[in-house]
Amino acid sequence: MEGGGTLPETLKEERQLGHILPTSSEASSVKRSPWGFLLTGIVGGALVAVYAVATPFITPALRKICLPFVPATSKQIENVVKMLRCRRGPLVDIGSGDGRIVIAAAKEGFSAVGYELNPWLVWYSRYCAWQEGVHGSARFYISDLWKVTFSQYSNVVIFGVPQMMPQLEKKLELELEDDARVIACRFPFPHWIPDHVTGEGIDTVWVYDVSTFRGREKRP
Repeated sequence: MEGGGTLPETLKEERQLGHILPTSSEASSVKRSPWGFLLTGIVGGALVAVYAVATPFITPALRKICLPFVPATSKQIENVVKMLRCRRGPLVDIGSGDGRIVIAAAKEGFSAVGYELNPWLVWYSRYCAWQEGVHGSARFYISDLWKVTFSQYSNVVIFGVPQMMPQLEKKLELELEDDARVIACRFPFPHWIPDHVTGEGIDTVWVYDVSTFRGREKRP
């Protein structure tokens, strides 16, 4: 009876002192807690990684006017290069995507630049330019096209969408020199009359010489 009587007193004292021993289930949960922290860290890290990768792709879609990435076909690139023959001066690809237009132009001897909002595509383009041996003449920058001035370029390539073409038309008309040439792929500009058209369907390319449409504007 003596041993049975002392246990409640001991527990009472330990409860008062805050040293109550954990039950078996509580002890088990304590042992499992490091794994819980590890699992939480893995899930959290995965979510951060997904956010980091997805954000550059999702953010442009949230803009009022977005320029989605749609890879150019081999025929489109061929048509663009065809319309650049006998041309000189620096080239810019607006919304350069995976960089194939810029790289193709660099292979033809142009000093070519691509502006792209998605950093993953810019880094991939730089890698491809290095792999193709044209990284010295094919450069890529992370930038919003509306924040870039294109006055220094003699050749402009654009894979646009209908919603942005009227605004871009005004911007280029204000900034480009008279000897510049604009090449539009997939969608034409709404008001300019093309000097040349080549290709069919989605591979169609419209070519606009700035001197031509400015000459039409000056006529009485």
